[in-house]
This record gives sequence, structure tokens and C-alpha cells, in this order.
Amino acid sequence: MLDGQGGGIGVQLVKALASLDDERIEIIVLGTNAVATANMLKSGANRGASGENAVRMILPEVDIVVGPAAICFANAMMGEITPGVAQAVSSCEALKLLLPLRIHRVIQIGVEREPLPHLIEHLVSRIKQILSEGD
Repeated sequence: MLDGQGGGIGVQLVKALASLDDERIEIIVLGTNAVATANMLKSGANRGASGENAVRMILPEVDIVVGPAAICFANAMMGEITPGVAQAVSSCEALKLLLPLRIHRVIQIGVEREPLPHLIEHLVSRIKQILSEGD
């Protein structure tokens, strides 16, 4: 899970994933700052770290990256997504499940806008599907 600013989206994602109560899921949160990381940890993540170096070190170890689509865009989230973070996310081998939220000056063609709770439901459903395929 990767988020920035206050970690509000990450908090909602952590709560939704933690509610699956599946021992195969370890929720590792990566915040662009300490506040985002702390908020996501408080919401039920297993462990977390902050900053570009943490992102670069942890992403090669994960199976799935979850977060807003902005995590793939250098300088997104008011500059919190550094070019290094965007590069680490986009080039890591993990499956990326990205929420198509508004990104400044980016229009995602073919994507209908849905409320965040609906997007989180879709994401959780997809993770359940991935888990069941692994059984």
C-alpha cells in the first residue's frame, strides 16, 4: 500500500483489506511522509515505512502494490511522489492495483468516475479473486 499526504486513501484501503481477515495477507504500508505512514499503521497495517528509500527497498519484495494511480506519476500529490518513487512503482515486478482517482492534468480515457468507496470495493473483490486463484 502506497499513499501520501495524510494517508487518507491508504487508511480506507488498509481497513478494507484488514477486514478480509486472511492470514495470507500482510499489509505493508509505505507513506511518502511519516504522517501518512503513521495513519495507515494505526488503521491496521502489519508494518510500514516512510520515504523514497523505503519505497525502493520494499517494493521488490511485495506481490501486489495498491494505491491511487498517482503513485506512478512523478511530482503527483503536490510533489510528494518523487521521480524515484514513481520509477520504483512503475518498474517493480509486482502486480499493481491502482485506483483511478483524479490526477492533476491527466485524463484517464475509458475510466468512469466512481465514488472512492465503490473503487475500494472493486479493489477488495479483485484481491479476493487473486487469493482464490492461488488456492
